[in-house]
Amino acid sequence: MLTLASKLKRDDGVRGPRASNPASDSTRRVSVRDKLLVKEVADLEANLPCTCKVNFPDPNKLHYFQLTVIPDEGYYQGGKFQFETEVPEAYNMVPPKVKCLTRIWHPNITETGEICLSLLREHSIDGTGWAPTRTLKDIVWGLNSLFTDLLNFDDPLNIEAAEHHLRDKEDFRNKVEDYIKRYAR
Repeated sequence: MLTLASKLKRDDGVRGPRASNPASDSTRRVSVRDKLLVKEVADLEANLPCTCKVNFPDPNKLHYFQLTVIPDEGYYQGGKFQFETEVPEAYNMVPPKVKCLTRIWHPNITETGEICLSLLREHSIDGTGWAPTRTLKDIVWGLNSLFTDLLNFDDPLNIEAAEHHLRDKEDFRNKVEDYIKRYAR
């Protein structure tokens, strides 16, 4: 993902140390978000969990990417779950917006793709929400962990799925497997 980094260097070279035309300077100004993303994307790609793949549909737009999580253990093993992530202009003061594109039976992800993951919350009462020190790598590792150690039946977003698990774990597992066969292959 050095495409944007190369563009930034090329633009700096075109302008030189100080451009004589301030108007052209403002049209070429690169946002803080985009400068952060160049570094964070390189770090993310170097430290991606083995169960995850990242795709940038447009390598010049690092603020939008797709993540695929393919769990290798637990209830969701064998599934292929797609997420889309959009990083707002106010990043890193606000968290990225993430949505699950794959229909799933999960206590922390609704069937419409909303996700309950504390680090995606701008304000969190437990202190584990978004902070400017967090990075894209934290988001990806958090999403990956929703399929293993962060799977939380005690504080669900999808209450029906959590109650289903509480009532009948085997039937819950069967429904998860059915969803994987139908939506996550």
